[in-house]
Amino acid sequence: MASAPEGLLPFLAHDVVPAAAVFLLGAGIGGPVHQGSSGGLLLHLALALPLVWRRRAPLAVFSAVAAAAFVQWLTGIETMADAALLVALYTVASRSTLRRTLTAALVLEAGILLAAARWSAPEGGFLRSVVFLTAIAVAVAVAGTNVRLRRSHLTSLEDRAVRLERERDQRARLAVASERARIAREMHDIVTHNLSVMVALADGAVFAQHRSPDRASAAMRQISSTGRQAIADMRRVLGVLRADEPDEARHPMPGIEQLAALADRMGAAGLSATLALEGESAGVPVTAQLTVYRIVQEALTNILKHASSGARAQVRVRCSSDAVTVDVTDDGHAAAARPPSPGHGILGMRERAAAYGGVLEAGPLPGRGWRVHATLNLGTAESGAA
Repeated sequence: MASAPEGLLPFLAHDVVPAAAVFLLGAGIGGPVHQGSSGGLLLHLALALPLVWRRRAPLAVFSAVAAAAFVQWLTGIETMADAALLVALYTVASRSTLRRTLTAALVLEAGILLAAARWSAPEGGFLRSVVFLTAIAVAVAVAGTNVRLRRSHLTSLEDRAVRLERERDQRARLAVASERARIAREMHDIVTHNLSVMVALADGAVFAQHRSPDRASAAMRQISSTGRQAIADMRRVLGVLRADEPDEARHPMPGIEQLAALADRMGAAGLSATLALEGESAGVPVTAQLTVYRIVQEALTNILKHASSGARAQVRVRCSSDAVTVDVTDDGHAAAARPPSPGHGILGMRERAAAYGGVLEAGPLPGRGWRVHATLNLGTAESGAA
């Protein structure tokens, strides 16, 4: 059996049934009857039939019903089909603005006064009829207004829920993009630094394997140590992507205290680096310390990649309660002019500094050498910056 077309059942329940009920009420079920009068039958149709379109055009339907009721008043036919006015008023109140509802209510009140003046009992009936019918009209208008306000409130709640869900999805996408950028920066720093050190150590081991086997063996051991450190760093960075990864406390993030070990590794790779620390680093947040470490690491790695034999670098880190300043310079034994790098090293350092409301400057020094200068404002750090 074919199912009813979509929208047919609501149309029958909300439009046809009220119109049919009003027509039957006026035709004799539950009220006075004007049998044998074709004019009365037409009047009942004029009052009830417009209700079929009441939800589509509330004010127009109310106007049509009010006009039919006025014709009824002129002809002197008293009928219960006047209930169509209440149905139309309810529809206007539930689906139109408050101004239109008040207009329809005033029109209905005028009809109440006319009907009470014509059909009420002689002694005191006028006032009683006006009060009774007005109370019914007010109750109907208030009920319709409440329905409209509740519907509006539910619609606003639904819109707000949709908007919040959309904002949540946007925040999730931004968080994913931010996390991808963070992991990309970390992986770039880890891979670039450790591979550069391992390549330099391997080159040194090749040249020293015949003349100084001990130095070649030490270089190979340093390559092994650097490789293990790179694996540990990569596991720490990528561990957030795996539910079965051990607690990151097993792979603590490097910070300012580990800069000395970094300088030693660079020295083993052939770049003599001196470290100067000023101020107390204990009060610097862990993520800010990681940012300082990665900036120094990237700067020293760039010097190592461009340096010639005997190059020297100097690292100076100054810590205060509200800022950390980093300076990395070399003595000019690196290439005289560094071509613009297609990589993301300097860009990554700038992004790290910007996460703390700071700036990073990288460029040649007057005369000879290269300098990287960064300032981190600890009071404006972004949540989760690293």
